[in-house]
Amino acid sequence: MSATPKNLVILGSTGSIGESALRVVASLPGRFRVIGLAAEKNVERLLEQARVFAVEHVAVADPQAAQRAQRLAPSGLKILAGPTGLEQLATLPEADIVLVAVVGLAGLGAVLAALRQGKDVALATKEVLVAAGSKVMQESRLSGARILPVDSEHSAIFQCLAGQQEGQVRRLILTASGGPFAHNPRINLDKVTVAEALKHPRWNMGRKVTVDSATMMNKGLEIIEAHWLFGVPLDRIEVLLHPESIVHSLIEFYDGNILAQLSVSDMRFAIQLALTWPERLDSGLPQLDLARLGALHFAAPDETRFPGLALARAAARAGGTMPVILNAANEVAVQEFLNGALSFSGIWRTVEQVMLRHTALADPDLPDILAADRWARAEAASLIKE
Repeated sequence: MSATPKNLVILGSTGSIGESALRVVASLPGRFRVIGLAAEKNVERLLEQARVFAVEHVAVADPQAAQRAQRLAPSGLKILAGPTGLEQLATLPEADIVLVAVVGLAGLGAVLAALRQGKDVALATKEVLVAAGSKVMQESRLSGARILPVDSEHSAIFQCLAGQQEGQVRRLILTASGGPFAHNPRINLDKVTVAEALKHPRWNMGRKVTVDSATMMNKGLEIIEAHWLFGVPLDRIEVLLHPESIVHSLIEFYDGNILAQLSVSDMRFAIQLALTWPERLDSGLPQLDLARLGALHFAAPDETRFPGLALARAAARAGGTMPVILNAANEVAVQEFLNGALSFSGIWRTVEQVMLRHTALADPDLPDILAADRWARAEAASLIKE
């Protein structure tokens, strides 16, 4: 057992990934010391987490919620506010690793700040690499800080690539549960309800991510993410439907051999590995019984029914600010679907139209990325109102 615990900061501690991460910490006593927690608005839960884990610094992204946290916080607990608060938390001098699980681009500044300070980042937020993959990977290379994937799919690839020689990979194969609709060709996607879209057959995730799974846009975002994380060209990254969600991804080598990573469908596996790597520790996670499981099934996705995959590839090929547009327009469209203002199929139609209206800016800096994000959100909102 390590003599010194890792000092851990969790951005997005009140979401599903953050809560699971704290369960991992609790299951490995003495391995971690939680020194910072952050949330957007859920102040009550954030303060309770801080109490349980004896945390001295918390950040609240929403300014009004931060004021409420100041009123409710016990003496001795330091409250940081807004995007700068996330960055302050991510760069605490004593921090060893920063788990980033905030929604959207809210965590981008904190990721860049942590990497510049040489702090390892356990990354659960897809949008960070989708929108700013080149910049994020550059900062990682310059500082030597590691980006450790928390997605189950990218964690699987990360594990399968460990110890392999560069240039030996023919293709990466991301598996997808397919959500509630990919295995039901008879369903009318124009008439899908919010309740139907949120009935994920395997994973317990937040509402936005669950809808992304139902449209398969999440897999499109993961293609872009894998391209940056592992340096593999887009045309060598594929998607395979796997409804059991036991094989989390595969890699094929040029000699025809394929390696895969399997585990029970539980995000704690990927979270724990990112936090403890290169160690593998017994924290009591459920074991996989292949004999009891029986058959595993695989199929190619129907990209004509789920255009999110093609849209993501098109955005990645265009490069520059186009992936920012894809992500931002999708976030707005998903929220409007959840609000009842847009049909399910309207999600990818809105994304496509916003992309068609945008001319990608090559090699954007951070202000360019944030400006493109704002433009895409306004354009998507305007299209939906029309």
